[in-house]
Amino acid sequence: MSRTYIFAGGGTGGHIYPAIAVAQQIAQMDPEAKVMFLCSNRPIDASILSTAGYDHISLPAKGLSLRPDRLAGFVVSQVKACRLARKWLEGLAGRGILISVGGFASAPAVWAARRLGMPITMINVDMVPGKANKLLGRLASKIFVQFEDTRRYFKGKEGAVVVAGCPLREAFSRPDRQRAIEQLGLNPAKRTLLVTGASSGSASINQSLAQILPTLDGFAQTWQVVHLTGKANFEQVKAAIPSAKIEYHAVAYYDNMPDLYAAADLLVGRAGAVSIAEYLAAGVPLLCLPYPYHKDRHQYLNAEPLVRKGAGRIIDDRPQDPQRTARDLGEQLGELMADDAKRAAMQAAAKSLGRLDAAAQIASALRGILA
Repeated sequence: MSRTYIFAGGGTGGHIYPAIAVAQQIAQMDPEAKVMFLCSNRPIDASILSTAGYDHISLPAKGLSLRPDRLAGFVVSQVKACRLARKWLEGLAGRGILISVGGFASAPAVWAARRLGMPITMINVDMVPGKANKLLGRLASKIFVQFEDTRRYFKGKEGAVVVAGCPLREAFSRPDRQRAIEQLGLNPAKRTLLVTGASSGSASINQSLAQILPTLDGFAQTWQVVHLTGKANFEQVKAAIPSAKIEYHAVAYYDNMPDLYAAADLLVGRAGAVSIAEYLAAGVPLLCLPYPYHKDRHQYLNAEPLVRKGAGRIIDDRPQDPQRTARDLGEQLGELMADDAKRAAMQAAAKSLGRLDAAAQIASALRGILA
């Protein structure tokens, strides 16, 4: 009887992409196994999973809200989602394992699996677990994390925590730098500064680059800029970017990020947990602007291990003082673009921290639980 691996959760690419990475390794280790996803009903989940070719069931769960007018809707949605999850899981008891990947859609699937006596595990890649993961971690026999410091957040379950790293898709093991250069029309003789606000883009990072781009003209002979704007921001950014001598490429979205990271000599970006793991796997020096609106500042915490080892630097994204954000970014870029030795040291530090074996390690452990 074939084994079935059910990944539960979603709502963002940061939840879905690590699960896909583990699923890819499961397919290699256990070709007869089946993989399915119980995900959120946000369009991003269906888009990513359909493109990757995985079967998925959308659960009608809503995120937690303590507002009286929304709390009842949250409870009702969770009950409905739990019933639907149980319906899909009932026939898999005894040969299936549930892997919670976080997000509000993970909870009903975990509760359903518990009632059916199915093994429950968890993948948590952020330094600080979200509310759902902190609660559901109590039910997990194994909790796979990226950072050693995450162990202390799962009080009473420290022994279940396995520091495996962040699962990355197979493409990160075999990036094609030349393909990115050709597809984006880059000059192979120049170094590349990559500026990205992650898949959706970042308005504040876009704004900062627009302010400082002309100040980089002194690097026009040796550097070029690739700017991932986000699809929603592309036209606005193109209109706002001033003319400059340095070669500039605005790109709304790019599919083959492993290739683009491999082509980059310096990177400006956010500090989502998956992004951090990708930067380190690529060995690219980083100027990090953590997302400033999270109450727990978890992107700052994600970036701190990288900064401690000298692989990157943190620049505060100050929504109330964008001029200072741009000024600080410009100063750091000017320093690092001019100093090959400093970038080389940061690159070496990044490569020493990068891990490409996390997905295989987790897949092997999951298979062992089902053996």
